[in-house]
Amino acid sequence: MDVDIISEEENPMLHRTDVRFETTHEDATPSRLSVRDSLAAKLDKASDEVVIHELETKFGMRKTVGYAKVYDTAADALEVEQEYMLERNKIGADEDAAAEEA
Repeated sequence: MDVDIISEEENPMLHRTDVRFETTHEDATPSRLSVRDSLAAKLDKASDEVVIHELETKFGMRKTVGYAKVYDTAADALEVEQEYMLERNKIGADEDAAAEEA
């Protein structure tokens, strides 16, 4: 999967960068997690610091346009993002499972 950055906008107050991107794919629309991992690799960030908010694929096209928030640290993402977005992006799930078991 090929990821191209369309625009980046710094948001220092929330310790993040808002990123619009475009990805080209061979098969069906890729999953949110695979796009997140590819974008994180492109930006040299950890996967839990990237939160994918939008993915839009036009019918019949092999191109998806999306919007993501890239945080300075995973703790910043946990502090700022809403619960449902963290669940969709599988951020903080490991810590929650470990806390429940203890």
